[in-house]
Amino acid sequence: MRPKKIPILLKSFLRLPEAPTIFIWGPPGIGKSDIIKQVAAEEGINFIDMRLATRDPSDIKGIPVPRDERTKWFPPEELPKDGRGILFLDELNLAPPLVQASAYQLILNKRVEQYRLPAGWMIITAGNRSDHAAHVYRMAAPLRNRFVHIDFEINVDDWREWAMKNDLAPEVIEFISFRPDLLFKFDPKRDEYAFPTPRSWHFVSRIMKSSLYPSEKDIAEEAIRGAVGAGAAAELRAYIMLKNELPYIDDILEGRSEVVPARPDIACAVVTALSVRAEPRHFNTLLKYSNRLPAEAAVLLAKLLIAKNPEALRQAPLFPAWSRKYANQILT
Repeated sequence: MRPKKIPILLKSFLRLPEAPTIFIWGPPGIGKSDIIKQVAAEEGINFIDMRLATRDPSDIKGIPVPRDERTKWFPPEELPKDGRGILFLDELNLAPPLVQASAYQLILNKRVEQYRLPAGWMIITAGNRSDHAAHVYRMAAPLRNRFVHIDFEINVDDWREWAMKNDLAPEVIEFISFRPDLLFKFDPKRDEYAFPTPRSWHFVSRIMKSSLYPSEKDIAEEAIRGAVGAGAAAELRAYIMLKNELPYIDDILEGRSEVVPARPDIACAVVTALSVRAEPRHFNTLLKYSNRLPAEAAVLLAKLLIAKNPEALRQAPLFPAWSRKYANQILT
């Protein structure tokens, strides 16, 4: 499922009286927890994130305490007591078997020992498939049947919209448009410390927006290699040098230039740069410019402007004719 569709699913489940438990499958670093946290914030409810791979069974079951010749279980302070919210149990199938057993009691019965999950809380779980991580524990078939399973799709268009809304460094957004294959590149057979993921590109953005860049460029580039790996860092560096050959973005925004790159990958990079820099007053000029672009790049430009400010784009004089021309592509 595309990242932009997962919040719609989660919000609909939050409104069910007894929502089934969702298990989100996906490789590391793609933003599973960020999306769930975002949904909780947008709904105005609480959010608790428990990484089970680093927990003990007592973090879920609590601690047994003798009282009046009986055993009373004191539940963990971290578990919710009231209100509404999402309890996110991440890395479920990476957790040791005893931790999993405690988590499954809570997931399946909404209770564990003497603790009961408040009625306003929904449990969401997540984990990695065996081909994405080492040391995962396979779930038995009866247990797998207790979840609604969702595969988290890595989608460049959705990531680009998210990156623009969250003010990532323009160079990073433009580069991923230029090399979408490097948004995520993970080979579990290679024991690499750093590799490209949506999360690690966010780290790169922070490095590029820090005081290191460009004043201490050599230190910044070494830090970037430590975030996404040497190969992806070298490609980013080469792209930044290539940017000098791109059309001057401000000239296009102000209508002084209509130069269109011949290479499709560079055209996508230019379109992304334009959308990052554009203000509503530029939208009509960009729609005019898009008529000179290949259809794929023109539709990408419109989608990015819609994500940035849909109302301003609809008010552009050229938008009605443009939307009729590309209606089918915009909706896909």
